[in-house]
Amino acid sequence: MNEIILKLDNVTKVYFNGTVANRDINMEFEKGEIHSIVGENGAGKSTLMKVIFGIERPSSGHVYYKGEETHFNSSMDAIKAGIGMVHQHFMLIPSFSIVDNIILGDEPKKSIFIDQKEAAKRCQELSDKYDFELDVNAKVSTLSVAKRQKVEILKTLYRNAELIILDEPTSVLTPQETEKLFNQLRFFKEQGHTIIFISHKLEEVKQISDRISVIRNGVSKGTYLNEELTMEQLTNLIIGRDLDNDMDRYKTHEDFNNAKALEIKDLYMERNGKPVLNKVSFAVKNGEILGVAGVEGNGQQELVKCITGLEETAYTGSIRICGNEVNEFNIRKRRDEGMAYIPEDRMVDGVAGELPISDNLISTYYTREDINNKLFMDNKKIHEVSDNLIKTFAVKTKTADAPVNSLSGGNVQKVVVAREYNTNSQFMIAEQPTHGIDIGSAEFVHHKLIEMRNAGAGILLVSADLNEVMDLSDRIIVMFNGEIAGYFPDANNISESDLGMYMLGARHQDAEEIGGALND
Repeated sequence: MNEIILKLDNVTKVYFNGTVANRDINMEFEKGEIHSIVGENGAGKSTLMKVIFGIERPSSGHVYYKGEETHFNSSMDAIKAGIGMVHQHFMLIPSFSIVDNIILGDEPKKSIFIDQKEAAKRCQELSDKYDFELDVNAKVSTLSVAKRQKVEILKTLYRNAELIILDEPTSVLTPQETEKLFNQLRFFKEQGHTIIFISHKLEEVKQISDRISVIRNGVSKGTYLNEELTMEQLTNLIIGRDLDNDMDRYKTHEDFNNAKALEIKDLYMERNGKPVLNKVSFAVKNGEILGVAGVEGNGQQELVKCITGLEETAYTGSIRICGNEVNEFNIRKRRDEGMAYIPEDRMVDGVAGELPISDNLISTYYTREDINNKLFMDNKKIHEVSDNLIKTFAVKTKTADAPVNSLSGGNVQKVVVAREYNTNSQFMIAEQPTHGIDIGSAEFVHHKLIEMRNAGAGILLVSADLNEVMDLSDRIIVMFNGEIAGYFPDANNISESDLGMYMLGARHQDAEEIGGALND
């Protein structure tokens, strides 16, 4: 047996409201291994990582690091002990250089001053050692998402982390960037580092792990050698049942007279003197899902904001929803024309966290006559609608009166999808609809999008998850540098690797090929 670097002994975490996040967790992590932890949203993974990293104290049980029981009072204690964590949402200061971000809080000194030369030297040596290909004097604001992630990892290595926790590290990476990251993780392992890898992408978990631990409802379901588990067995351990992967049977794809739910022509917008949308044209037909693939920061967010009416910067071109031009309309009027919207950030743009689930479930159609008689809201009808949606969408809650922010991420997403589904709209924008949620919740959301499509709605699916784009879409466009770099009229005839090449800008179709995105 290899050396045990971290041991969890009957770790239990109970919050003040009585919620049991972890119950009697026993796990061991070996030096020089890649150890994945998987489970649904709300299963207790994040809480367990917070306990390891010193953000939370266990209610009972013991944590041993390198043979000694730990009593970390903060993450700084964990960092000093040799534990690092790369969060899903990067903790970087964009206006600072790579060097300044890495050394922040642990600066090499020359007399009373920071030794910038020594700092740059040490950071560049680390980057070169691990083949990160970074100019450490560059500003973080100029970096791609993949390079920002490397900076986060270098921060942990700079502080001599022997154990590194990676939270959803591939969520916004292309296949090529993911493979490069995995090669670097394998090198870390060879150097004696222990990697705790947290991901909802089970194909990647199977690809990179030595061992896998499963948590369900706060309880450990065991630790397994990777080769001991099939994908089906792993899925069953996580959600307690087999996953329905037969998505094709939902894809009937009827012809709805070639009507267009959305039509974009020559959409152009500049920011800081540079085009972020450069003459973008395409259409979404009724009864289809058009997938938009692309690395984050290539115009997808600006595109969505222009379509929804949330973009504050002036733009030119034409946006038509269900046949009507909406350029001058706010989001309320665009919804009235037939638009529904699942936003990327559910907690910021999707829900009002402090309000009850019931209020959130009717918030985009509260003026509807059956729940609003102009003088008073019909609370009985609101609860009837809410209870039905909670049941239909399997939202895990005891009551519709509970605040939304008391739910797990997957259940919050179900609330957003349930509300938008219930508008019976003819056009849906689904922006990162399953980002950061577990496989069971993602499966449910996917089926609901397919149901909308088969009922005749046109859906614009914007996602950084290539598997999601390829599994759900009828047609696919790829965005790079604010332009459509590739158009694929049959989503079944393009590989994940080829899509990745277009996302990175290594390939680009000509205007005639791309013209089909609008004219087909």
